[in-house]
Amino acid sequence: MIKFDFNTYTKNYFSELEYLKILEKKSDIISKFNSSNMIGWTRELDQSIIDDIKATAKYVKENFELLVVIGIGGSFLGSYAFDKLFRKYFNDDKFEVIYAGTTLSSEYLDELVNYLKNKNFCLNVISKSGTTMETTITYKVLKDVLKRKYNSEELKKHIIVTTDKEKGSLREEVNTLGYKSFVIPNDIGGRYSFITPAHLLPLSINYDIDDIIKGYFHGKRLIDRAYDYAATRYLLSKHGKVVENYCFCEENMLYFGEWLKQLFAETEGKDGKGIFPTSTLYTRDLHSLGQFIQDGNKILFETYIKIKDNNYYLEYNGKNLNDINNIVIDSVIRAHSEGNVACLEIELDKLTIENITNLIYFFQLSAAFSGYLFEINPFNQPGVEIYKKEVRKSLEN
Repeated sequence: MIKFDFNTYTKNYFSELEYLKILEKKSDIISKFNSSNMIGWTRELDQSIIDDIKATAKYVKENFELLVVIGIGGSFLGSYAFDKLFRKYFNDDKFEVIYAGTTLSSEYLDELVNYLKNKNFCLNVISKSGTTMETTITYKVLKDVLKRKYNSEELKKHIIVTTDKEKGSLREEVNTLGYKSFVIPNDIGGRYSFITPAHLLPLSINYDIDDIIKGYFHGKRLIDRAYDYAATRYLLSKHGKVVENYCFCEENMLYFGEWLKQLFAETEGKDGKGIFPTSTLYTRDLHSLGQFIQDGNKILFETYIKIKDNNYYLEYNGKNLNDINNIVIDSVIRAHSEGNVACLEIELDKLTIENITNLIYFFQLSAAFSGYLFEINPFNQPGVEIYKKEVRKSLEN
């Protein structure tokens, strides 16, 4: 179960009349959303795709020591964040999945090559265009590791490609060399691709994707709350709160914050508009950024994602440590609110696949609605292409 409170600590920042005016736009916003050609992520999956993903995951687990997922941005953040949420901090016994292709660090890539050279591993390279630089470089380097060990026929058993259905360099490679492949549909952009093979295949190695898919689409019921969240954020930004700080109280949620940052930054950050997303881990960051948030420039608001209960009982002075953690966080919300920081709250009764997948759908809806409220296209990312052009020019010189 998920509880939402977008009112208690925000009602003093804008008037009821302002909110009602935004509420009047709701049917128009939803109509625009429903008319978009980029909402394939609201469509139920074909059972044949689900069966293929499950069969491929079974093949990987039965034939390899580990899976290396190569992708960046929307190609990896969803599955990586989810995996981080449900792995143990130490001595995890799940099948090893390594996420690579997220950096151009030569030191990291060299260490990864040395780690993999004596391993029996499978590659899953993910790129819709097939031209993403970080993915392309990492794929070439790790594929060379496999080429030194196997002939072309054996190599095919070690490579899985997830890309566009018809075009791009990776699709050409699949067509020429016969690699196993999956498709990212044309009506789903990278940051909205959680419910595609780009994320479901890596997750199917260690999780029941039937539970993931069921929970994800169950999130459809949160459409009204998603608009409420988008409207509240939008109004706060109009009153000078132009930075949103996602606050987490559990370390395993840090990469969920990274997923949120990409989702909202790429969706809203256009034409000089949008809210800048950042994230903090409490209580750690109360001893550093907490000073600025409490007493500094009042440009931000906070969205807390809290977990009420967990399955661990650790006592300190007669109290459950999880209860202490929640007491501290509730106290922080009150303190920051008194310091002129608007606070929104999302509370999960427990950290479960159902709750997290509900939340993923909720945030994707909210991001799209926010884009329309800011009067921009929520499904493109033209600013991302500018640095890529500069890199290509520099490398050609």
